[in-house]
Amino acid sequence: MKDLEMECRSTLIRVLGIYAILGCAAFVTSIFIADFIVPDHDWMADTISDLGAGKYEFIVDIGIYAFSGALISIALLSAHLHLGGKRWSVGVVGFAVLGLIVFLVGARNEYGDSDNEGIVIHRYLVYAIGALLMALPLLMMDGAKRISDIYRPVFIAIAVVWTVSAPVFFFLPDGIDGIYERYLGAIAIFFVCCMAHLFLRLASK
Repeated sequence: MKDLEMECRSTLIRVLGIYAILGCAAFVTSIFIADFIVPDHDWMADTISDLGAGKYEFIVDIGIYAFSGALISIALLSAHLHLGGKRWSVGVVGFAVLGLIVFLVGARNEYGDSDNEGIVIHRYLVYAIGALLMALPLLMMDGAKRISDIYRPVFIAIAVVWTVSAPVFFFLPDGIDGIYERYLGAIAIFFVCCMAHLFLRLASK
């Protein structure tokens, strides 16, 4: 019975960990597809948000929802395999909240189309994403170190690079903010994949 429980536990970890990586891949793929399909799109100048509005908005929305699911998967894994401490617990909640915020970004559809009717919360959601991605690597680094010493310096580097890079986006000229946003997205995806790798490593033990 104990062996069966361990097998089921490992299967759950692998399924969620693999999905987290696939969710990131789906997000990247949706952006590349939209880059080619959306007419008059300039991937250097136009942001991902611009791709998420108009006739072909469903392409990027699918990717956004997949990435949201990846974040929720990491939250579930972090809760299921709690590596100790209050900071890790806060990180668990942080990943869950981040997943919900990313989902809201896709669901609200108030970007890229000059929407200004009602309460427009897109900018505030972006601020929240920025703050969470700055904090989460620092919240998770001590717990991750229990699995391997390599994770702590990697997570610190991610937090530093994100903290330095993210505010720059708001001061960029329109001609290059699209490519810069993709660079920021790559940092976020790398962090999620690092977390997924950590849990898959645990499942293989």
